[in-house]
Amino acid sequence: MDGTILVADDDRTIRAVLTQALTRAGCKVRATGSIETLWRWIDEGNGDVVISDVNFPDGDGLEMLPVIKKKRKDLPVIIISAQNTVITAIKAAELGAYDYLPKPFDLKELLSKVNKALQNQGTANTVIPVDGNVEPDLPLVGSSPPMQDVYRFLARILNTDLSTVITGESGTGKDLLAHAMHDLGPRASNDFIRINISSSNVERIEGILIGGKEDLKISPASKNSTIYFDEISEMSDEIQLQLLDLLRSDIVIEKKYRFISSSRLSLQNLISQGIIREDLFYRLNVVNINLPPLRDRLGDIPDLTRHFLQLSALSGLPQKNISKKAIQLLQNAPWVGNIRELENFVNRLVVLISDDEINDIHVDENLNLIPSVSPNEEDIKNGKLSSSVETHIKRYFDLHGDTLPPPGLYNRIMKEIELPLIALSLSATRGNQIKTSELLGINRNTLRKKIKDLDIVVTRSKKMM
Repeated sequence: MDGTILVADDDRTIRAVLTQALTRAGCKVRATGSIETLWRWIDEGNGDVVISDVNFPDGDGLEMLPVIKKKRKDLPVIIISAQNTVITAIKAAELGAYDYLPKPFDLKELLSKVNKALQNQGTANTVIPVDGNVEPDLPLVGSSPPMQDVYRFLARILNTDLSTVITGESGTGKDLLAHAMHDLGPRASNDFIRINISSSNVERIEGILIGGKEDLKISPASKNSTIYFDEISEMSDEIQLQLLDLLRSDIVIEKKYRFISSSRLSLQNLISQGIIREDLFYRLNVVNINLPPLRDRLGDIPDLTRHFLQLSALSGLPQKNISKKAIQLLQNAPWVGNIRELENFVNRLVVLISDDEINDIHVDENLNLIPSVSPNEEDIKNGKLSSSVETHIKRYFDLHGDTLPPPGLYNRIMKEIELPLIALSLSATRGNQIKTSELLGINRNTLRKKIKDLDIVVTRSKKMM
């Protein structure tokens, strides 16, 4: 690398580490712990790239960004901050930062961004600012590295019209992220319309997108609205075909909607199984954001827990504190239901615990009341499949809290049972479909259809001597 880097951070250790690393990489470095000194250097025309913290004793690094961009439009500014929230990432992007990295940052990644900034002179990653203020209470909580990746990606696509699919397991916050994309973007003053695919029919979707269904009391969406298709993995063939035609129609194109969709399942897998149309997928999935499961962001559990305690107090429930040992127990628990399950658990503690502080004993006692996902070993020995299935379905209902699961539960559960049943039966007969149909007691044509529908790979093998 070749260039002069201006480093501004009130932490002397960080200044020393960056100075040493950048110097070794071939750069000249000028470092300061003062916003005033940084601005003087910039005003004098010094520096090819700026690396700046946010908080200084004599000013705010983010507030300096518009002034820097006005004075030297092509000067790349990389923001580093310990305020690791989505607000910081988005505000940095809106104010014209070249890039943003949360502390603690990866030194190699920072050097790579500096090198890229020197080559591109600050034009590669900048985002056009939008009018309006960022809401400080945006319900996206967490500063873990996986969530920082989400924040940075969100900041880059926020002001675009690109159709986006949000993927992630149930309970990871896909609805919250969809609302954030709308509320923080340039369409915030327009409507946000959520369409639950599993409970909507063709007439409702058509009425919302193009109108003409006033007799069914379906109001059309206004121009420039954000349309959110919730759980597109559950679209029927009829809805897929109709939606594809609607997206191609002149009326929908003229209305300039932004489409956001969500899916708990891998759409690529559904395409390969023939469940989702490939042509529809590419219209909805221009960009993809994947939300990490809670097991991959355990460091966020303390912040999430305190956030849920605050929300419960705002809703009228008693204000509670929580001990460090209790937090540690929560971080070690298997949250298969992700953030939604954690929130339900915290709310249950608030209601059931009479003490002002929730301690580790409270948490431990209530964690033991959560039904295990793993089937009971005694039931397995006794061949009680129904008990295992009951446990699984009960857990599924519990994860939805006070709301019911999406319609179509019977078919989803039956498909989950059918697939291992048929696959294991085929394995037991070494891929012999005649024997498998006899074993299962179903017609051979029915078996073939199920093998195709469930995308089961059939392999024939000889008996081993």
